[in-house]
Amino acid sequence: MGSHPGEPAAGSGPAVDFTEVQQTEQFRELRKRHRSFVFPMAVFFLLWYFAYVLLADYAHEFMATPVIGNINIGIVLGLLQFVSTFAITMWYVSYANRRLDPIAANLRHELEAAAPEVFIDPSGGKK
Repeated sequence: MGSHPGEPAAGSGPAVDFTEVQQTEQFRELRKRHRSFVFPMAVFFLLWYFAYVLLADYAHEFMATPVIGNINIGIVLGLLQFVSTFAITMWYVSYANRRLDPIAANLRHELEAAAPEVFIDPSGGKK
């Protein structure tokens, strides 16, 4: 057995050098595409969230401005926090399906073809 769980037994075939895989153009492109979506979206969402918190704390009169009946701007902006969270999630899933998953699937296919025994679970299934 290998020295770590999930590590193939010594002499069981070629091991995958994941550090080497990280240096491939495909992996770099995958990481670049992921980061180009996640980092700007995280900054946008945090700015939007903190703007809401700051408005709620320091702009009481503005947040209390009625919109319709007892519904004020604070409630509308608070509900928009939830809406924006779900919208960003749906956008990311769509983006990942189109731009990330094909590259990740190709990388996985290449790794499984190069060393299939590394990706077989001892119970008989794929990892």
